Amino acid sequence: MTIREAVKLYPKAIMWSLFFSTAVAMEGYDLVLVSSLFAFPTFRERYGEPGKNGAYQITAPWQTGLNNAARCGEILGLLLNGWLAERFGFRKTMIGSLVALTGFIFIPFFAKDLTTILIGDILMGFPWGVFQTLTTSYAVEVCPVVLRAYLTTYVNMMWGLGQLLSVGVLRAMLARTDDWSYRIPFALQWMWPVPLIIGICFAPESPWWLVRKGRHVDARAALRALSMNSDDELDTTISMMRHTDEVEKEISQGTSYLDCFRGVNLRRTEIACIGWVIQAACGASLMGNAAYFFQQAGLATTTSFNFTVSLYSVAMVGVVISWFVMTRVGRRTIYLWGLSGLVVTMLTTGFVGLSHSKKSGYGVGTLLLVFTLIYDITIGTVAYSLVAEIPSSRLRTKTVVLGRTLYNVQGTINGVITPYMLNPNAWNWQAKAGFFWGGTGLLCLIWTYFRLPEPKGRTFAELDLLFEQKVPARKFATAVVDAFPTHVTGTAGDVELDGKTRL
Repeated sequence: MTIREAVKLYPKAIMWSLFFSTAVAMEGYDLVLVSSLFAFPTFRERYGEPGKNGAYQITAPWQTGLNNAARCGEILGLLLNGWLAERFGFRKTMIGSLVALTGFIFIPFFAKDLTTILIGDILMGFPWGVFQTLTTSYAVEVCPVVLRAYLTTYVNMMWGLGQLLSVGVLRAMLARTDDWSYRIPFALQWMWPVPLIIGICFAPESPWWLVRKGRHVDARAALRALSMNSDDELDTTISMMRHTDEVEKEISQGTSYLDCFRGVNLRRTEIACIGWVIQAACGASLMGNAAYFFQQAGLATTTSFNFTVSLYSVAMVGVVISWFVMTRVGRRTIYLWGLSGLVVTMLTTGFVGLSHSKKSGYGVGTLLLVFTLIYDITIGTVAYSLVAEIPSSRLRTKTVVLGRTLYNVQGTINGVITPYMLNPNAWNWQAKAGFFWGGTGLLCLIWTYFRLPEPKGRTFAELDLLFEQKVPARKFATAVVDAFPTHVTGTAGDVELDGKTRL
């Protein structure tokens, strides 16, 4: 099936997938909002302490706490989502999370101290944790293989949109000197939940989830609501789903978190988890603290926010470019080349940081823009497709949850050390932090070369067989798979290495 054919047959699936993914913009908005407020003059004067040079700063411990508050809630929300989505379905879980978020937004909006903001961010993290994985899983389960990469990575564009809106709002508020300069950005979070709740009430449930629940008639109805296929084509698709589900039952019984670490699923869980952790372990925390990072590198407040707006605009351009790259290049290749570019950029940033010239701040800003472009063309976008493709369909939601949870654990570590790296009253590394992230990026590159397989163009059934037969990561792209033989026995065939891997 070509992309054009898929768009004609699945316009409603595309629409609903894009609609679900909009929820991720809320998380991107708030995470960048909180970290950018550390560079916001009115917020620092209201909640900060005078530093060595007399300028107000949010202390490093408080920066650490606020950076990690939402992530702590997200980890709990992620783990809860693995059970909720499998028990109640995607639609009900999404609607319940949006209702909860609507109430939690009141807490930071009316906050009179940093403690209240911290509590509010922890609570808002619960529904954000649900959005992180549920949107990706829904996209991969309602769209055909040829559209999988585009709809799963669109999640990253929504993340970037939220970040861009957040920084843009703060940039517009710089001229204000009252409390509303930072309360208005918090209040704008209410613009998302109500339209999403109304729309999702009419969205079809995931047909894969319905098949896993044995509700085959409902699955057929959901598939009809998502596609323009004929009755015969619907029956064929449902048969394929049922067959894939049965094969996965034979390969690995159970759908609990523990099953993610049993048999062949252990390898799939490792790839999904580390594939997502790499996003956070290569220097991306500098993007999340961009406005503050630019300030500590020597740029003025207004210039820092201008650079940050440019950075998140570049991020969205990178996502669009990645869609064209993914049609021609495999996920593994994108990861390898992307990480190579990020390591070089981070090390260069570190060397520029050794200079004490006033112009070095602009050099650091330019390098972070280059880093952002490479990141969002490669691992920043492709990870969303990769982690949704790798798990088995029966364990997809839970595996994606585990992957995103580990990502948030790494993000929490970043949230602890990055403020100390940048704060002038703490370690004061400034741009020299690039040396540290260049080193961690190199470790990620080594893992990618030896462990990351190529799922591009594979159906879920083909991936099941490739993992069942323990095909090495570097041979995934050349393996020839017969996922639906004439006589299905429920077991995979033999592996013959005659130049290509045959299953």
